[in-house]
Amino acid sequence: MAINNEATRLRSQGVDLADLGAGEPHFTTPEHIKQACIEAVQQNFSKYTPVAGFKELREALVARHHQDFGSEYSFDETIVTTGGKSALFNTFQVMIDHGDEVIIPVPYWVSFKDMVEYCGGKCSFVTTRAEEGFRLTAAMIEQAITPKTRIILLNSPNNPSGAVVSQKDLKAIVHLAASRGIYVMSDECYVYLDYTGKPFSLGSLKEYKNSLLLMGSLSKTYAMTGWRLGFAMAPKAVIGQLQKLQSQSTSNPTSIVQKAGLAAVSGSQQCVADMRAEYIKLRDRIIAGLRTIPGVKVNVPQGAFYAFPDVSEIVDRVGIDTVQLTSRLLRDGHVVGVPGEAFGMPGHIRFSYASSAENIDRGIERVRTFFASL
Repeated sequence: MAINNEATRLRSQGVDLADLGAGEPHFTTPEHIKQACIEAVQQNFSKYTPVAGFKELREALVARHHQDFGSEYSFDETIVTTGGKSALFNTFQVMIDHGDEVIIPVPYWVSFKDMVEYCGGKCSFVTTRAEEGFRLTAAMIEQAITPKTRIILLNSPNNPSGAVVSQKDLKAIVHLAASRGIYVMSDECYVYLDYTGKPFSLGSLKEYKNSLLLMGSLSKTYAMTGWRLGFAMAPKAVIGQLQKLQSQSTSNPTSIVQKAGLAAVSGSQQCVADMRAEYIKLRDRIIAGLRTIPGVKVNVPQGAFYAFPDVSEIVDRVGIDTVQLTSRLLRDGHVVGVPGEAFGMPGHIRFSYASSAENIDRGIERVRTFFASL
């Protein structure tokens, strides 16, 4: 938050920043999705919808998920939410009691920890290692399980590391959880931005369906971050509880945005393939650039749109932490990044490559110049 506030202040003063901090696509929303929203406005689709979203959209989400991943959900095992974050937050609220434990692999998305703690839960962290490609295994998870473990939280592809948990490891983790009566919550926000091959959802593991809580979002897949549309797929009883909570908070997601979402999931998916192909080019560009900077080590991300370089050699040499380094990089180098402390992993900085090639090149050169000046 402090980095964002400072970046906003500098921009207001006319400072030219190379912004590699954004956690959203640089693409615009595809035209057919925008047109569907416009048509919904013109057709006065402006009344309340069912709290869980109108049936046609829920059925379309189920159909898309089945076609892409072979899952077998019904529309009443699906709820549409005001963004993927709402799906996550509400699910924690209905699933976690005070003292329940949630296993969270590190690095983790910034909101996970606060969401768990807000509803009285306790976070149990499992740290992955950059030198091992941030690999997460069932054996690592098993060591963190206690009688109070309620949920194992997975996020693959991962924000911020871009790591993808292998299908073998995912299956082993889900099997372990089911055998212990533990739920697996899978944040699949970046599921279509998987560069290792065909995207994989835990929903394809149909035999473990009753142990799975799938969280989805249209934000990253269709460049719809500001539209705020997500969903959850889970056992019918869980969806019923989510509907009750949502009915007393946000109620239904915005009606015209639901129509846009219907066009997104039921229309051509070529836009998704095109964006994924461009992200791979941008990923290769930023990794190549970062690897030319002395003191920087970085893995090749397997998904999402973030690089998460290890800059511990630099912070150790200069005698500051990554928060201070990132703040100085912004103030003096005019590059926006996010310090690893926000993700539970000091010594790293997250840079987004959801940007133009020109901005990436400009940012890399500024990082190189700034680090050389320290």
